[in-house]
Amino acid sequence: MKFKLLAIFIVFGQLSFSQSKNDYLKNNRFDLLNPNFEIPQNDFKIIGFGAYHGSQDTETAEKILLEKLIQNKKIKYYLPETDIGIAYYFNQYLKSGDTILLKDLVKHYGNRVPQEKTIETYNKWKNIKKINDNQLEKNKIEIVGIDMIVTYKYTSKLLIDLFQTEKEKYKSYDNLVEMVKIDTTDYSPNYDSYSKNSLKNFLADYENNKTYFQSISKNQKITDNLIENINLTFKKRDREKTIYDNYLYLSQLYDFQSNPQFVRMGFFHIEKARENNNPSFFTRLIENKIYDKEKVISIAGFLTKSRVLWDLKYDDKKNYIGYTTEGGYGIGDYWKEYFKGIDKLKKNKISNLTLYRLNNENSPYKKNQTDLMEIKMFLKKSNKNDLKGKTTTDYFDYAILISNSKANNPIEEINK
Repeated sequence: MKFKLLAIFIVFGQLSFSQSKNDYLKNNRFDLLNPNFEIPQNDFKIIGFGAYHGSQDTETAEKILLEKLIQNKKIKYYLPETDIGIAYYFNQYLKSGDTILLKDLVKHYGNRVPQEKTIETYNKWKNIKKINDNQLEKNKIEIVGIDMIVTYKYTSKLLIDLFQTEKEKYKSYDNLVEMVKIDTTDYSPNYDSYSKNSLKNFLADYENNKTYFQSISKNQKITDNLIENINLTFKKRDREKTIYDNYLYLSQLYDFQSNPQFVRMGFFHIEKARENNNPSFFTRLIENKIYDKEKVISIAGFLTKSRVLWDLKYDDKKNYIGYTTEGGYGIGDYWKEYFKGIDKLKKNKISNLTLYRLNNENSPYKKNQTDLMEIKMFLKKSNKNDLKGKTTTDYFDYAILISNSKANNPIEEINK
């Protein structure tokens, strides 16, 4: 009899707690597709959005968030998941509207995450330009790249633009100019490529003639950061530390403390607490007291009934021939692999893009559970132990449920 009563109390307790989450979500949900949608919190230093890569409406969600932030003059800088060189030329695109440049930027940007080397990314940047063009000059956003170098093309191009020394003064510089002009190398930093050797030769000349190069540099702070990041590609790197270090360095130039930023990176980078003792970019900002935790806002995206771009296909000559998509593994809502608690988001959604505020007063997501962080996997160990002692809101403040999204389309499909 005692056992039966205990079982009844346990079941009742679980049901009541589950119901409290449902009630909470109903009272703290927002329709991103509603034209009157506004982001609930405006007092922050940095706000980030991250989700599984490769789905069209992830880009739609980011567009809405970014548009609201720009229109309401809440951010000054946009930090996509890219390096200093590519970011510099995204700024050039925003000024010029050169779509040939944009298409090439998307291809090189997508070397970091091939699932975003897509038509949807291309269109996102066209939308960003349109939004930015409608702002007063003082309110326009600027793009800043804090990630590790992913391709040497725009690194080399930026070096050329920063110095523009006379022809035949340094052979290594002339070689960079010729390399970018011919544009046939793969620009890979991941092996001993032609482009890597060209940059090594230039950096040797730079170090041996630093006074001269500093005297002609258009921007020494950018130069120093660029040179440091090139040097990092010649050795083993800690990506998260590089992102954090670049952020701190560039804060001197852009005064991030006084100018809030919007960050778009993968899910892990915007986590506000350690997972398996591994500190993300946002975690480092908080742990090192760059910002108070409540001034760092993290928005995590979750997919359901959606597809993602999966593999790009190439022939033996490395010519693009097609792609595949995935709707099971890779979206975080599959019977073999899913986020704990995603069912409650699905139950309470009000549109295909529903935002839930998780950090409000009396939120059950502040209690000792890790919904939306713990991953349940069929016949495999979950990450529960990596999250021990944490709660959902230790990691992020908002969740966006992205439903019924199609997969991204590779940029190679743009002219088909």
